Amino acid sequence: MNGYLILIGTVIAICVLLNRFAQRLPIPSLLIFIALGMCFGVNGIVGIPFDDYQISEQICSVCLLFVMFYGGFGTNLKAARPAAAKAVVLSTVGVVATAGLVGVFVHFALKLEWLESFLIGSVIASTDAASVFSVLKTQKLDLKDHTASLLEIESGSNDPFSYMLTVLFVSLLQGESISVPALLANQILVGAAAGLLIGYAAVFFLKKCDFYMEQGKTIFVFAAAVLAYALPSVFGGNGYLSVYLCGIYMGNASLSDKRDLVHFFDAVTGIAQMMIFFLLGLLVTPSELPETFLPALLIMLFLTFIARPLAAGILLAPMGSGLRQIGVVSWAGLRGVASIVFAIYAVLGEIELHYNLFNLVFCIVILSLGIQGTLLPRVSSVLDMIDRNQDVRRTFNDYQEDNDVSFVKLHVSAGHRMAGKALKELPLAPDFLAALLLRGKETLVPNGETVVEEGDLLILAAEQFEDRENLSMSEICLDKNSKWAGKSLSEIRLPKGSLIVLIQREGKTLIPGGSTVLQAGDCLAVARLGAETGELHFGLNMMLCYCSLN
Repeated sequence: MNGYLILIGTVIAICVLLNRFAQRLPIPSLLIFIALGMCFGVNGIVGIPFDDYQISEQICSVCLLFVMFYGGFGTNLKAARPAAAKAVVLSTVGVVATAGLVGVFVHFALKLEWLESFLIGSVIASTDAASVFSVLKTQKLDLKDHTASLLEIESGSNDPFSYMLTVLFVSLLQGESISVPALLANQILVGAAAGLLIGYAAVFFLKKCDFYMEQGKTIFVFAAAVLAYALPSVFGGNGYLSVYLCGIYMGNASLSDKRDLVHFFDAVTGIAQMMIFFLLGLLVTPSELPETFLPALLIMLFLTFIARPLAAGILLAPMGSGLRQIGVVSWAGLRGVASIVFAIYAVLGEIELHYNLFNLVFCIVILSLGIQGTLLPRVSSVLDMIDRNQDVRRTFNDYQEDNDVSFVKLHVSAGHRMAGKALKELPLAPDFLAALLLRGKETLVPNGETVVEEGDLLILAAEQFEDRENLSMSEICLDKNSKWAGKSLSEIRLPKGSLIVLIQREGKTLIPGGSTVLQAGDCLAVARLGAETGELHFGLNMMLCYCSLN
């Protein structure tokens, strides 16, 4: 057990350390984690022999459910509404069309049986949400005509349909006698109903209940996501469809403390993606890949240049999409972890196939991520689909959280410079808003004519600062044993890129200078700059204005 825990801890730590470096590379960062897994694998540097498809499928399925839940949770329906119809058509009819076209090609080009050919087409028919989201966010792809929203909804919602087709053809290859319409109807109806009902119930309890424990709401939502996947699966429903719809319903509901939920699931899905791709890299045997590389290359090229563009063109053109949008959507059909997980499911079905399906799909995914993922920004630019006036982050629900409002309380003590003045006379920064004024037992909603009196408690609202890629803010409070106490700022050696911007001392705020002597009890606001920048990027004017009010 300890050996496994050491391996898991080491891998997660390495993945996190590599992530910042990987995001600067022109290739999708998820490829780095696959390569790391291969380094640990049987043919790699570490040489760990691992070929347990059963436990791999279980771990990847659990990780994938959180990726899909968060994909739905982060989808901003308001921003996506103009592209929703196109996305739904692509994620349903488009998946079936893509699977069919690939199946026909595989049958005639590789001389495989029809059922095996359509199984291969089904497994790789969906685009991968994690891969698409990763490229859109890390490359900051701001696309015209709501194309980013179209890709987000399509990639987040088409895995369930690919999974249904995979289950169907695995069952047929196993010789089971099944009713295809009944199987598909049960998968869709039970999965959709369960996801929406669980999402509705979860939102109801989140609004009505006080959980009386720290982060109780976050834990409750975690449980809801698990139930949304597992419960419909017990009754033959599609768990992936259910958990995705549950995420959409909850993510677009009005919930308090949504920031905590976003931060939590952002971390969970980050770890899940790293673990999935590392595990798949660990599971694969590189020495076996050459025998499936050529068939995988042929399938990937057909899928990229014929099947996906043909399906997208036939479906999107009548809905008003131009050739440029169809071109970007076609190229953005990245294959990813879902396809490999579905391939593992098929392998566990113990059906006889001409090729090792896991190795075949693994090669297709690597080629798709490496070629399509790397060139997607370039293709978007060549097709003139980059919109400099848009921000792709706005298509995600968590963008709203980055611009949330923060409230600051300000006590107007005796002799305070604000006392006796109307709010319109105060030098408040444009981004500050006087939201509330508490005077004794009286609560006032102030306006410009409201006069501030001694003893008032004024509540100010402003956009909350969030740590950025190149800048973070932290607070350091000094006690009597601090080595900085009694020293001036000019005598202190701060880490490179750090700057003390404010000092809170005995209820007052000071703007420090080199001669300012620090005292025990001081609380310092410290800005830390990233290594790649040499100047502050945020509005210190708001902080300085706030200081001037004291």
